[in-house]
Amino acid sequence: MVEFPVRKRNIVRPSFVIGGAASLALAGFVSGPLSAGDLNPDVIPAGIQASINAMPLASHRAVYDLTLLRAIGSKSPTEAHGRIAFDFSGSPCEGYVQNFRQMTELQPAEGPTRVSDMRSATFEDGNGKSFAFKTQTTVDDEQSDEVDGRAQRAVQGPVSVDLVKPKEARLAFARDVLFPTEHLKFILSAAKAGKSSLEVKVYDGSDTGDKIYETTTFIGHPIDTPAQEAAAQALKNMRRWPVSISYFDVGKKDESPNYTLSFELYENGVSRALRLDYGDFVLAGEMKSLQLLPTPPCPK
Repeated sequence: MVEFPVRKRNIVRPSFVIGGAASLALAGFVSGPLSAGDLNPDVIPAGIQASINAMPLASHRAVYDLTLLRAIGSKSPTEAHGRIAFDFSGSPCEGYVQNFRQMTELQPAEGPTRVSDMRSATFEDGNGKSFAFKTQTTVDDEQSDEVDGRAQRAVQGPVSVDLVKPKEARLAFARDVLFPTEHLKFILSAAKAGKSSLEVKVYDGSDTGDKIYETTTFIGHPIDTPAQEAAAQALKNMRRWPVSISYFDVGKKDESPNYTLSFELYENGVSRALRLDYGDFVLAGEMKSLQLLPTPPCPK
């Protein structure tokens, strides 16, 4: 999930919000949209869960330039630009490491330019059983907010969170909550199965680390036109889908989302053509560089 100074969220996660040749046949499992109930770890058929866990995602480094695409209203910025650096690596057997940094400059209609710098590092195991996160955000080199914690999915029972910062706390969430990389895998699985939507709850340690989000994801038909950026040419023969994820506070899906993240998602988990919609303004993210990294195979 992408970070922006108005709200403290992680990117991609797709989360990018973010595989491979393995395809998950969901036909016969559910019909129509996938929902949180379908994803409950206690009811998902073992073979389908194993396919999702084993789905390969490409280790890669990507850089995106941010610009102001649209602004509405007197309180929206008149100018904005920035950069995202995204580093993702790992495998289903070793787990996934993500390092993310976003720097953004916003020029409000009145007053000086504001500069935010957000850095996050996360680790998620390959089976979606645990998730560790650490985030630091500064605004104008003065304010510093930190979030640090670890979430664990019990064999039976809720998802527990041990939060260290901004304050120590012990939290518990329902078992149908997904972690960011796990969420990405379900989106890819739904796309490959021809599903058009996905509704799940996600925990990514964002904000102050003490809340989950209800999400609605819409997935379009595979895109058959070539991507324009030079950085994306290494993926020119790979399928990709238009994806839009809206994030809501729990119980408020009948209201406007907190924000909506849109992008084109390749089947290896890489994203391009980012759109970060915060209601009164929208940022566009263009891929400027992409480096695909080797991913060691899991031991047989």
